[in-house]
Amino acid sequence: MKLYKIAAENHEDYYGTMENPIDRSYTTTIAQKPDCSAFLFLCKDAQTAQTGLTLLTTVPSGFDFTYCQEWGLTINDDVVDRVVLDLRRKAYGTWESQLEKINDDGIDSWKQDITAVKTSLPK
Repeated sequence: MKLYKIAAENHEDYYGTMENPIDRSYTTTIAQKPDCSAFLFLCKDAQTAQTGLTLLTTVPSGFDFTYCQEWGLTINDDVVDRVVLDLRRKAYGTWESQLEKINDDGIDSWKQDITAVKTSLPK
């Protein structure tokens, strides 16, 4: 997963407006500056260069964690890894639903689903 920072003034250019949204469902916002002047998000794929969008190699300081606020964490590289694992767990579904998938559709179908999750949300 790649970590990006986007400036607030470029948020609408990237995500669109309420009336005309741009589908960015493949991104996950994980943090914001306390004054909402910038946001951090994760994305599997490299994003095209846009004004106010910066690819990061490490988590910058000064951002408040927003992904699962009940975690009560300070955003850092370990938290980014935890978010990726959490996204994967949610995409896999419960072990009960996975067993049901195997029972209903066979092990090969289940393997395809798991591989798709691993591909869309790499560690």
